[in-house]
Amino acid sequence: MDVSLTLWVLTIVGLLALIAVDFFIGRKPHDVSIKEAGIWTIVWIVLAALFGLGLLIWGGGQPAGEFFAGYITEKSLSVDNLFVFVLIMAKFAVPSQYQQRVLLVGVLIALVLRAIFIAAGAAIIASFSWVFYIFGAFLIWTAWKLVQEARADADDEEYEENKLLKAAERRFGVADRYHGTKLWIEQNGKRVMTPMLVVMLAIGTTDVLFALDSIPAIFGLTQDPYIVFTANAFALMGLRQLYFLIGGLLRKLVHLSYGLSIILGFIGVKLVLHALHESGVHVPEISIPVSLGVICSVLIVTTITSLRASRKQAEAAAAERGDLPSKDDIDV
Repeated sequence: MDVSLTLWVLTIVGLLALIAVDFFIGRKPHDVSIKEAGIWTIVWIVLAALFGLGLLIWGGGQPAGEFFAGYITEKSLSVDNLFVFVLIMAKFAVPSQYQQRVLLVGVLIALVLRAIFIAAGAAIIASFSWVFYIFGAFLIWTAWKLVQEARADADDEEYEENKLLKAAERRFGVADRYHGTKLWIEQNGKRVMTPMLVVMLAIGTTDVLFALDSIPAIFGLTQDPYIVFTANAFALMGLRQLYFLIGGLLRKLVHLSYGLSIILGFIGVKLVLHALHESGVHVPEISIPVSLGVICSVLIVTTITSLRASRKQAEAAAAERGDLPSKDDIDV
């Protein structure tokens, strides 16, 4: 799709306006209710749907299909980010009333870093078509790694600060407690970071690790930088509300990693086929409608099987505690 500089500017200004409205409404620190999180989650999903509809009207079916496939993929992959966000919040003992502000700034940092990744990826793809082989192989390897991690015991998971964050803490120092929403304070005559700024940087920089698989994944669905950027932007900006909405549900999505591994593996194969096609090899290519159907089907099946498995685990645990009769008792 041919995107003019004017459209790029208008899109970025529009996103910044939406972010400003979101920030203005939630500027006062408070505990986010399920109702508030639900309303804003719906708002961001509706905005993404309207944007996709606009692409359909003015750009045609191909760009719209690529956007929706990319948006759903990025949204599903970003849900996996929430597990790490929970660990980060626990690691830094973030007060509940400040978590909304932390997530907003952290997601903004992540969006800026992803924009840099997207620009670099688009430039590489434009110059070297063989990079699709690397992207495809990397996604297939990531899919296998997700399966291995899903089989491992997840009870011992703990967030570890990355090297960039540790370097910033050594360079500037960190206050011993939170000071409201302040990011810097004077302590013993020295300007130091507050834990609020540290946790914001933790969320923003940690997302870069997730971008290593999500950016190649969406480039496997579309090579249009405009669609890649907007799909990422809408997926990330709705992530903050999703954190509060399904925070308790995350632990029930026990098969999510398997579903994401299937999606990444599928897109990896799609990228390899595309690379072979670009090299002149006559192989079938996977269309966007097929990709969209596979992605949606995997997510639906994964959610259903996860909730069933979680319910059975809860019933078994209750039976062991004596809260509910076991199957053997019922049979007797």
